[in-house]
Amino acid sequence: MNILLTGGAGYIGSHNYVALLEAGYQPVILDNFANSHPEVLKRLERITGQPATCERGDVRDRPFVEAVLRRHEIGAVLHFAGLKAVGESVREPLAYYENNVAGTVTLCQAMAAAGVFRLVFSSSATVYGEHNPVPYREDQPTGEPTSPYGKSKLMVEQLLQDLQRSDPRWAIAVLRYFNPVGAHESGLIGEDPNGIPNNLLPYVSQVAVGKLKELAVFGDDYPTPDGTGRRDYIHVVDLADGHLKALQALETQAGLRTWNLGTGIGYSVLDIVRAFEQASGRAVPYRIAPRRPGDLAEYWADASKAQAELGWQASRGLDRMMLDTWRWQSGNPDGYR
Repeated sequence: MNILLTGGAGYIGSHNYVALLEAGYQPVILDNFANSHPEVLKRLERITGQPATCERGDVRDRPFVEAVLRRHEIGAVLHFAGLKAVGESVREPLAYYENNVAGTVTLCQAMAAAGVFRLVFSSSATVYGEHNPVPYREDQPTGEPTSPYGKSKLMVEQLLQDLQRSDPRWAIAVLRYFNPVGAHESGLIGEDPNGIPNNLLPYVSQVAVGKLKELAVFGDDYPTPDGTGRRDYIHVVDLADGHLKALQALETQAGLRTWNLGTGIGYSVLDIVRAFEQASGRAVPYRIAPRRPGDLAEYWADASKAQAELGWQASRGLDRMMLDTWRWQSGNPDGYR
């Protein structure tokens, strides 16, 4: 089956490309390279031994997307295209609603016109909001996300629910990510943010490699054991395996299904710093900074539903996450540039 990966040259999309190809699918990348780099395509060829198929364009361009779906005889779509930085979304909310919400509407319109009704959507644990108790479970009500990023993900979940109820041909998997980290074991692909990283681990790794002077720890007065925020970190290759399992489930099940993809373990910012120092053998100097708007004190997943229904469970622990991140960053100190 040919699978379209919107945003497929990005961090998560590129790892899914490898997993899909290894599983016998034919992935096709659609990317505008706003948050990715064309060098990714060369790296994918080195990993897989075959040229990567890529269509350069924007998911918000309906005629283009529909033409790609038809030309490649796409059977299902994995939708990664979108903006993802919590702090940036607070500063630029309209960009997040345009890219994440309007982009998904356009994609679904193009899919329906091309007769493609299987969709795996990248959602986020932020849809649970700040009032649900941890661990987060899929049967908990969604809350009021604390950032436009989280609100955009929740809006897309709601529009996909309405879409599937209106047309039973749709088979949709909503995957609520926790915090993807790590890199492919080859060290050839990994997370390469534009500018100053918004996520913790690329910031830590860039400090360790000497690209940045020190880490800013946003808040040390949270109600957590060491005062810093706690998160559920999941290896990006485990995350890709979860997408593969969800895609396979859609081949036999209609409707809309929602699954958490996480490890069920919460690590603090300082836990991550110490683990990375051990993996890299480098010191990671840091300073305490004020809390960022939109950040929560702590959250982690209850991933038992994905284990029971998909046969999926994260298998790579914190040490592996840190080692694979360091292999990527130390071998690519300037990312793909």
